[in-house]
Amino acid sequence: MTLKRSQPARIMGILNVTPDSFSDGGQFTDPQRAVDHALKMVASGASILDLGAESTRPGSTGTAPAEQLARILPVLKILRSKTQIEISIDTQSAVVAEACLSEGADIINDISALYADPEMIRVLSQHKTCRVVVMHMLGTPATMQIAPAYADVVGDILRFFEERLSICERAGINRERIWIDPGFGFGKTFEHNLEIVRRFETFRVLKYPLVAGVSRKGFLGRLTSESTPSQRDAASIAAGLFLARKGADILRVHDVAGHTAALNVFDAFERLEGS
Repeated sequence: MTLKRSQPARIMGILNVTPDSFSDGGQFTDPQRAVDHALKMVASGASILDLGAESTRPGSTGTAPAEQLARILPVLKILRSKTQIEISIDTQSAVVAEACLSEGADIINDISALYADPEMIRVLSQHKTCRVVVMHMLGTPATMQIAPAYADVVGDILRFFEERLSICERAGINRERIWIDPGFGFGKTFEHNLEIVRRFETFRVLKYPLVAGVSRKGFLGRLTSESTPSQRDAASIAAGLFLARKGADILRVHDVAGHTAALNVFDAFERLEGS
């Protein structure tokens, strides 16, 4: 299925200021190095930066809010003084969200769909202009890959979103502020991830912008026999293009330059097809 798009998919560049993330942990713990990399992603075509100070790789057990803030605030403050690009904060903590929004962050990306911290909904309902990424995850990062099971992975995720988004809207988080992410790799087997890819356009029935985060994920490594995450950029670009064709509005990626070039060509060819 090819969806005719009114605008190209946007690129969300990933910046993990953590020592232990699955792909780039330890590379950007120095604030200046993190800022330099972020600005390089902006120059390469990112229209959103997603800053994370807590690893959510399978088996991880979390990072205290104070430590997250110690890692992320120096980077956020410098970036906010240097660029007007939209900045997303990848956190499950209401304390972290509140502090970062007060320092100029634009988006909160919560992998727990605002479940992990009971205060998160209150914080986001009070910050009336920020956007919110609501992601599906089965369990927690510590438990999510222990035999995840669904009756129907896409149907179950759709029902999860219908319930969760209704709660958000009743709390005052208007639907215009919400993006949704089916959560590739978060409580999903290899087969579950492939089924989400196959039926990705189904999520468009919810009428929210769709985020796709497949960059360097393990299921791509299984398809390509590439065991090291940094080797999976070509596979990530191929997956990103396919999901853009299936209706993804935002691609969350590590390799911004590669995805930008590929999407530019893809979108140019789609325009030729429609001319």
